[in-house]
Formats: sequence, C-alpha cells, structure tokens
Amino acid sequence: MILEQLADYARIRAKQAKFVMPEARLRARAESLPRGNFRFEKALAGKEMAFICEVKKASPSKGIIDPTFDYLSIALQYEEAGADCLSVLTEPKWFLGSDDIFRAIRTVTDLPMIRKDFTVDPYQIYEAKVMGADAVLLICALLDTDTLREYLTLCDELGLSALVEAHDESELASAVEAGARLIGVNNRNLKDFTVDLQNAARLREKAPENIVFVAESGIASPQDAKKLRQAGADAALVGEYLMRASDKELALAGLREATK
Repeated sequence: MILEQLADYARIRAKQAKFVMPEARLRARAESLPRGNFRFEKALAGKEMAFICEVKKASPSKGIIDPTFDYLSIALQYEEAGADCLSVLTEPKWFLGSDDIFRAIRTVTDLPMIRKDFTVDPYQIYEAKVMGADAVLLICALLDTDTLREYLTLCDELGLSALVEAHDESELASAVEAGARLIGVNNRNLKDFTVDLQNAARLREKAPENIVFVAESGIASPQDAKKLRQAGADAALVGEYLMRASDKELALAGLREATK
C-alpha cells in the first residue's frame, strides 16, 4: 500500500537526517526558538470557511500536477488571493517536495504554514519547528492513540499546531481521545486513493463541536466546497484544484463565494 511505503520512506529519511544533525542538537535548536502561538489553528477558527491552500508539484495518484512548479510564485499568488494558511509538501519521492522548498516559501510569506509530510518520528516535529513551520500533519492511520498523544504533547511544548488526519470513525475516535484540537478528515482514502466527498460530511456528525474541523482532498468545484461548508466544515484544504487553476485568485474567490 502506498501509505505504508510513504511511512517506511519517512522513517528512512528521519534516520538518515539524524546522522547529519543528531536529534539532541536538533531538539536543542527547536527548543531555543520562541514558542509558537498556535496561529495556524487560530487562522482557521471563527470564520465562515477558511482555506488552506496547498503547494505541491506531484502526488502518487495524479503524478506531475505542475511541471513548471514556480513554488514561490504560487505561494505569493495564494497570499494575494487571500489564503488563510499554506500547506507545503516536503515529501520528496512521491510528491517531489523538499524541506528547501518549504524554507524558501517561508522567506517570502508570513502566512501560517503547515509542513505536509508523513510524521513517523518526533525528529520530524523538531525539523518542522526549526524550518519555520506553524503546524505539522499527524495521520491516524500511521500513529496509534498513545503515539498521537505523545506527538501532540510535543507540538504543544513547541507551540505548533497539529492537524490530525482521520479517514474513518475509529481514526476519528483515536484523534479525539488523544486530545486533537484540529482534526482533518481526508476524503481521499490513502490506502487506495479513491475519493468520497461525503466522508467529511459523515464524520463531522461524529466529531466534537468544539474542535476545528478541516475537510481535506477531493474539492473540485465551488459546489463541492459549499457542500462541505453546509456539512459543518470550518476549513478546507485544497490542493490539486488550485494548483491546476491558471488564475488562482479567481479560483479561490469562487470557493469562498460559494461558502458564504
């Protein structure tokens, strides 16, 4: 399964990175930085519908999405269009992302940013803090409840938000039990990459009212965004639809208008 391959490769990457920068040194660097103020999750709360706009070159299901991939221009277009937050892929093998891309985008925008990767080691959370991330992604399919709780505690200590991603009811229950404040429901099944836009709507009914609820993946039109807003989503993470749009400002404006 592709998700298991992504996780295995993430473990290899973390292990290799530790030879370059030992974990104790990286942790000391991360802890020496000012504690974050959870601005990523704050940017998504209390609005009609917030939008996390994703910067990615490729995906396992779609292959190359943007051959040119002028990621600095894309990030600035999103900011100009009124994005609430940015999601930047750093997974290098299947998504063709990198930490360097994230760091470069961090230098040109002050928007809250999530490091979108497959977190399987605390080391990656320290990496995210050091590279200027405001949030990390934690995937329930890869982390049991106790590990989720441990990683959430670490994020809290560093002032990072954690977008805890669930795909089904049992994963949602695990996220809630671990204490997640920001829960994303992926409409794409990462095990076979099928998309069901109703997945977020179904699970919203099962989620606590007081969490920030993010609908992820599968948004292909303003009508899709409207349905998710009507189902109770506080925010949407939009990738391919915006990445393929020639006029990103117009595309995001259309999504926003549909969710008012």
